[in-house]
Amino acid sequence: MQEDEEVRPPSKSARKREATAAQDLGTRLIALKETELAALELPERLHDAILLAKRITSRGGLARQRQFIGKLMRDIDPAPLEAALAQSSRGHALDAEKHHRLEAWRARLLTEGAKALDELIKVRPDADRKALQVLIDKAASERVDPRSREAAGRELFRSLRTLFEASS
Repeated sequence: MQEDEEVRPPSKSARKREATAAQDLGTRLIALKETELAALELPERLHDAILLAKRITSRGGLARQRQFIGKLMRDIDPAPLEAALAQSSRGHALDAEKHHRLEAWRARLLTEGAKALDELIKVRPDADRKALQVLIDKAASERVDPRSREAAGRELFRSLRTLFEASS
């Protein structure tokens, strides 16, 4: 860089893009649960502004609060927050995948019966076959009232979750 060249400030468009990115990050922070928000260790003023935004129901008021949060975000390095949000979303995706896998096992056990139970026992030999069979029979039985079937289906899901978490 030559001495006679001056350092130019960012263009107006660049400043707008940065402000919009900060406001979008603030909107993502508003969507977090309070426990997740506390784990980010934000400055107190920003943390309070985000908690206030969660309580605002007016559309215009929320828009102004998001702009204020974006303004507060200008003083903070967004990279650690982006990384924490990405990590959180990966964790949520893994939890959702586990839930879907367990739900698929439950559906198979209810539709296929003994065949699916045999495959489950091969995958998880420590499973209590008799207890699972009782839950499957109760959840699949049409003679039992619908609320009991739903309760048995939920209990079957919980048993599967416990089984897969214990062996993980």
